[in-house]
Amino acid sequence: QVQLVESGGGLVQPGGSLRLSCAATGITLDSYAIGWFRQAPGKGREAVTCTQSREGATTYADSVKGRFTVARDNAKNTVNLQMNSLKPEDTVVYYCNVIPSRRNYWGQGTQVTVSS
Repeated sequence: QVQLVESGGGLVQPGGSLRLSCAATGITLDSYAIGWFRQAPGKGREAVTCTQSREGATTYADSVKGRFTVARDNAKNTVNLQMNSLKPEDTVVYYCNVIPSRRNYWGQGTQVTVSS
């Protein structure tokens, strides 16, 4: 059974940083394209990053480009999202999933709150 677990969220001041982690069991993340998604209340889930498999490149949504960086840790079977220069509009729940996303892979997400 595949399980993706997001962690690392929290409360941070504008301009601050957080590092999210997506840990997997049941699959080897490096074999898949992986995305970080976020969903604001009442809105659909949007992909903010897409990392190709096998240490491939990452593309970023314009809203996070230059501030967010994805890194794989294959030894730990995780994909990490380093978020810098956080803004209040980054306040949402963040999820990871393979791309194309699979409905039964969605985890609980991790809440990021950017507020002074």
